[in-house]
Amino acid sequence: MRTSIRIGTVALATAATLLMAGCSTDAAGGDSGPVELNYWAWAPNLDQVVDTWNAENPDIQVTVQKQDGGDPAITKLLTAIKAGSGAPDLIQAEYQKIPTLVSSDALADISELGANDVEDEFAVGVWDSVTLGSDAVYAIPQDTGPMMFYYRADILKQLGLAVPTTWDEYAQVARAVHASDPAKYLGTFSSNDAGWFTGMAQQAGASWWGIDGESWSVNIDETPTQTVAGYWGGLVEEGVIDNKPMYTPEWNAGLNSGEQVGWLSAIWAPGVLAGNAADTAGLWMAAPMPQWDAAAPATGNWGGSSTAVTTQSKHQEAATEFATWLNTDPDAVQALVTATGIYPANVDAAASALTAPPEFFNNQPDFYEVAAEVAQTVTPFSYGPNVNVAYSAYNDEFAKAADARKKSAFLDAIAAMQTITTADMKKSGFTVK
Repeated sequence: MRTSIRIGTVALATAATLLMAGCSTDAAGGDSGPVELNYWAWAPNLDQVVDTWNAENPDIQVTVQKQDGGDPAITKLLTAIKAGSGAPDLIQAEYQKIPTLVSSDALADISELGANDVEDEFAVGVWDSVTLGSDAVYAIPQDTGPMMFYYRADILKQLGLAVPTTWDEYAQVARAVHASDPAKYLGTFSSNDAGWFTGMAQQAGASWWGIDGESWSVNIDETPTQTVAGYWGGLVEEGVIDNKPMYTPEWNAGLNSGEQVGWLSAIWAPGVLAGNAADTAGLWMAAPMPQWDAAAPATGNWGGSSTAVTTQSKHQEAATEFATWLNTDPDAVQALVTATGIYPANVDAAASALTAPPEFFNNQPDFYEVAAEVAQTVTPFSYGPNVNVAYSAYNDEFAKAADARKKSAFLDAIAAMQTITTADMKKSGFTVK
């Protein structure tokens, strides 16, 4: 599959590469004045980091134009690309949006502009997200959301339960927690968090889209995702795992009361816990995700974004230089951590920037050491051009499955996601095998 993705993505990106070659100009402003770059982004306080660049690089000046995150920014960019004007030089792009932007000729291939030089500074799975498995490079990774297991250490200790390291052990601990108190659960299956479930499937080895020649494939209803759906459907049917959605008032209250004993989440979870369960500070611990294969540690990503250069930029070399600095220079990454609160995708820079645990986890001095080890195990995952459709299908189909509380309904939901996503791609004009 990796070979077919590599071949297909190169074919898909040919138009973008040609556009890049036609638009690229020298980085230096010369006699005409400094190069002016526009950067669309939503990360808070990013302009403070950019001010440092501007002070040190008078020939390349960057202006941050704050955007709404997620789909609105992408829609706005695609509108500008289609119109042939109005697009920025750079954009903060979530990993799952990159295939959509590449297929719309919105992102330039910056592999020959120095981007390839920093590949080794990122985990393989993260770098794969900005290359789509090809020789092209469409962005520089900025932040990442490796998934971890958060648990109430005091409650597990009280019950004499060990931290689960495999999914079989997780099921056993879930049963023991619920048996100790019918109100308590080790976790919940959230039917309205498609990104969460995608990360779970990614850990199991799923890759929901692929390219073979000029054709796409949709691989949602395959063994890895079936395994994950069947596992959670079985626990929900058994009644030992909760199935209330995350972020509801009831779920938030459970974090604080101890009824939610664990949470499978991402590196940014401490902020959520601090906001929703302030009274439990110092009682939680973080560990790697339970594993399907303990001999081959893996995790998925829940969230994360990159800095990409658009095909309409007339200064792609300068834009690539800035994007690389922003996400690899130790001082820049430290400033990103301080100003925006991200977890950097750059492995070494993250280690040097994050030396003390989050305040909520002051009882776990090695918090970021654990996180760094986990981040290195992110497995490759290929997104497709209609992620929004697949995610919407997840919300619709798994809402029904969660209500049914049947393992078979969870497997039916995966099959429905496959059908809906494939049909949408064909309707949109993609060739799907």
